[in-house]
This record gives sequence, C-alpha cells and structure tokens, in this order.
Amino acid sequence: MPTISAFQYVPPFAQGLVRDLRVRWALDEAGLPYEVRLIGRADQSAPDYLALQPFGQVPMLQEGDFAMFESGAIVLHIAQRSGALFPKDEAGRARAASWLFAALNTLEPPIQQLAAIDLFFGAEEWARLRRPGALDDVHVRLRQLAAWLGERDYLDGAFSAGDLMMTTVLRLLRHTSIIDEYPTLRAYQARCEARPAFQKALRDQMAVFERA
Repeated sequence: MPTISAFQYVPPFAQGLVRDLRVRWALDEAGLPYEVRLIGRADQSAPDYLALQPFGQVPMLQEGDFAMFESGAIVLHIAQRSGALFPKDEAGRARAASWLFAALNTLEPPIQQLAAIDLFFGAEEWARLRRPGALDDVHVRLRQLAAWLGERDYLDGAFSAGDLMMTTVLRLLRHTSIIDEYPTLRAYQARCEARPAFQKALRDQMAVFERA
C-alpha cells in the first residue's frame, strides 16, 4: 500500500491548500487505499526524510523500495498507473497531461505570487507596489482559462488529472473574491470540488489539523 507524507499542522490560512491534498484526491479518484506519514518541522531536515524528499517538503509517495516527490509528478504517476484520471486514447492522455502542466507552470506561478504578497508580505512597501501588476497577471491567465472552458464542464471532455490540478491551483485564490468575477471558473471549480473523492480528500486532510 502506498504511503504519502503530510504535515502534522499548518496555520489556518494554509489548511485545505497543502499539496498532499492533490495526491489524496488522485488516490481517492483512483480508488487506491493509502497510508499517511505525518511529519513535523524537525522531520523536514531529517536524513531519512530528505532521502525521500530532497527539499523536505510534502508530499512524497513511497511504496516498498519505490519513492517519488512533487505533487504534479505523483498525480501524473497515479493517473498513468490507474487509468482513472486519464482518457484511454493516447491523444486524450497527452491533452490531460498538457492541462496538468499548464496548471502548474502557467496558472500557479502568478496565482502563487499574488497569494504570497497578500498572505506574507502585505505590510511591506514593495508588496504594495507590486500587487497591481501581480493582480493583472492573474487576470490575464484567468481570462484565458475561462475563454477556453466556455460551455465545457471540464477542460477536455471528461474529468481528468488536468482538472484535478487546475482546481487545486484555483483554490489558492480563496482568500480573495477574484474567482467570483469569472462565473465560468466559479462553476467549474464548484463542479470539481463537489466530486466525492475531493470531499473525502479534503476531510481527511482537515481531520489531521483538527486533531493537532
């Protein structure tokens, strides 16, 4: 049975956003049981954990002698292994992978920059000056994403690993009302988050923090 790593505790603003949520969701969509290895601050610099996750982050996935890290790579691995998050045809799988990487490489950097400004540096002068440009960068990508979605329920046909990753990236804006400015994206995010596997993954992650 695979084991994933997750934090024992994070501050409230990060709860429900930590990247092990992506892997939990993918495993639940695939119907694959898993165990969780909870780590604290000291574990992040422990040699045995760094041997599995060189940067001391979460998540990592381990199964026997096999281990890997980075949430995008893990979700891609789960999708390829189970077939639950990828179309059956080669072209469909390629498009789903494209959307997975688009979420991580095209959408997440500007969204993460805005979130960092708001949540960590809002009181600093440079952040006040940078925020309008950072906000513009986010809107550019959201307009493009909304234009692609149009009347589609999902990014490319049925729900896939690309939708899973895109939804978790859009969640990084939850401290704002920006998504509300895009009814297409708001409905899309709600549709994806209504999936039973997402609801289970979120409950499981939040239960850890509630116990802590």
